[in-house]
Amino acid sequence: MIKGFRLGIYVFKDAEVIDYAAPYGVFSVARRFDPALEAFLISDAMRPVQTQAGLTVLPNYAFQDKPHMDAFLIPGGFGTRQEMYNRRLHSYIHQLPHHCLLTSVCTGSWIYGHMGLLDGIAATNRKEPDRLESSNMGKVPIDRLAEIAPACRISRARLVDAGRIVTAGGIASGMEMGFHLLRRAGYDEAFIADVARTMEYGSAYQMYKDDVEYDSVHEAFIP
Repeated sequence: MIKGFRLGIYVFKDAEVIDYAAPYGVFSVARRFDPALEAFLISDAMRPVQTQAGLTVLPNYAFQDKPHMDAFLIPGGFGTRQEMYNRRLHSYIHQLPHHCLLTSVCTGSWIYGHMGLLDGIAATNRKEPDRLESSNMGKVPIDRLAEIAPACRISRARLVDAGRIVTAGGIASGMEMGFHLLRRAGYDEAFIADVARTMEYGSAYQMYKDDVEYDSVHEAFIP
């Protein structure tokens, strides 16, 4: 078990609220059982960040602080369209130590795809389009990922664990990302199920907990 597992969640302009709040919420409840766990927000600078629908948050750290973390999470949202070209973010990701997991929820995986980090591995994204995405003017996010990262093997699983890189599907799958990160930290099934029960998410957890694809190419990285 990784004692004191730390999850750093990147927040940026127009990040989707549930994408980052769901895994943060899982860790918040899990801390009732193990206070050594920690989740925090990180941004490129120590200033308020206006995420989706105007919800403004204050990060705990800026990139320059270089906080220690065991996993780095990029949420989705409209802002990912700009973040794909954010060189400061890309540089920060490249500088993270290899033991730090690179994770995403929803269109956050576009950023890893644009950086070439999904080449040769499996990854997922949101599969249910909104009205614009389902029209002739848009594209379903998981199909957009296939365009952004043509060398990635697209999976329709709710969550894909490809070793160092772990991607989750659309929005609410951030809950499953939170639970899976507890699993990657070394917590047993009884601990995770107890966290889900406390959240009154027990039935949903049982429904989704096996909707995980492990990329066999990188199975050596799976604990």
